[in-house]
Amino acid sequence: MNLKYIRLNPYQLLVLVFLFFIILGTLLLKLPFSTTSSVSWVDALFTTTSAMTVTGLAVVDTGTAYTIFGQIVIVLLIQVGGLGIMSFAVLILIMLGKKIGFKERLIVQQALNATSIGGVIKLVKNLFIYSFTIEIFAMLLLSIKWVPEYGWAKGMYYSFFHSISAFNNAGFSIWSDNLMKYVGDPLVNLVISFLFILGGIGFTVLIDIWHKRNFKNLSLHSKLMIIGTLVINLFAMIIVFFLEYGNPNTLGSLTSLGDKLWSAYFQAVTTRTAGFNTLDIGSLHEGTITLMLLLMFVGAGSASTGGGIKLTTFIVIALSVLTFLRGKSHITIANRSIKDNIIYRSLAVLTISIVFIFISVFILNITESEPFLKLFFEVISAFGTVGLSMGITVDLSILGKLIIVLTMLFGKLGPLTLALSIAKQEKEKIKYPSEDILTG
Repeated sequence: MNLKYIRLNPYQLLVLVFLFFIILGTLLLKLPFSTTSSVSWVDALFTTTSAMTVTGLAVVDTGTAYTIFGQIVIVLLIQVGGLGIMSFAVLILIMLGKKIGFKERLIVQQALNATSIGGVIKLVKNLFIYSFTIEIFAMLLLSIKWVPEYGWAKGMYYSFFHSISAFNNAGFSIWSDNLMKYVGDPLVNLVISFLFILGGIGFTVLIDIWHKRNFKNLSLHSKLMIIGTLVINLFAMIIVFFLEYGNPNTLGSLTSLGDKLWSAYFQAVTTRTAGFNTLDIGSLHEGTITLMLLLMFVGAGSASTGGGIKLTTFIVIALSVLTFLRGKSHITIANRSIKDNIIYRSLAVLTISIVFIFISVFILNITESEPFLKLFFEVISAFGTVGLSMGITVDLSILGKLIIVLTMLFGKLGPLTLALSIAKQEKEKIKYPSEDILTG
């Protein structure tokens, strides 16, 4: 990993390395012993991108279309994509005893969305320790359910696969109906949701909690993520429960109140980029779908395995609006002020994301014959790297699949990473006189 003579900025190098692994994964999935039947190049590319971006959208059934080897390739892509390519590169260098240079640290900083270059190597070490520990512990818990049901070999394998898929917020499942057969199972619901909530809250928050172990001493980012996650998950669960309670195709078909509560909880929290489902998404009311669109767009936390514009970005923008309406000039929260560059960054993320989503939906409405809402849902799901679908993924045209592939890449790498890999940044040398313009 000698990057000394490569004249690429960290953003460009990160995009190129990501594309390299997608090409490699596509080639591996096209090997004869990776599939049980013929899979097209576009479908192999789609599956690889979905795995690398930890999205979970699928054009073929993972459990039947791919052999054990193919499924292992998919789960490895999920792990690499979720924890970060550059994180694994740094881990290898550490194991080989190599020195980590400034440029490598800078790339890791961009890959993990860290606020500063200091401490990124320690962050990577902790990332792997915590991630593998959580995945192994969850795998053992899931095996309690699945080993008696499927036997030792299959039970442990299913536990291994779903543990990695859930923690990395991928949403890939061995079963064609995802987790619908376990709609009321407390163990499966708790363990899987525990995994993708921890994976989606962000590695920096997990490390902050582990070291400080006191809410008062946590960073402002950690506090916002914890409170924001609890509030938005509880709010979403209540709304889904009441909207779908009488729907005969979703909660209405469940006999016990416990099953209804479990399914409402799981379907509410899974929209935060997890992609697993215990209900038929295509049968949900449009009001529920609308709520899920907002949740998927907001997404998970920064430096996490999830996508979306990020919860903290949404909070900063909301606080900016409230600050303006109150006639104040500075955003303050918990006796802390928010820097202007963070506000500009949040607005840039929001604007670029909306423009890209609009273009993607516009093109899909020309190339596909599906209803607007289903296409809009597909694009938001791909952008938020969620993986939920209203059942149209398989029926997309080749061009439609490629648009979704680009949208998944955009959502995973992030609007600013892709924009800054193309744009040329210039330092401001001259400050001009200010003048008012009419807005609003």
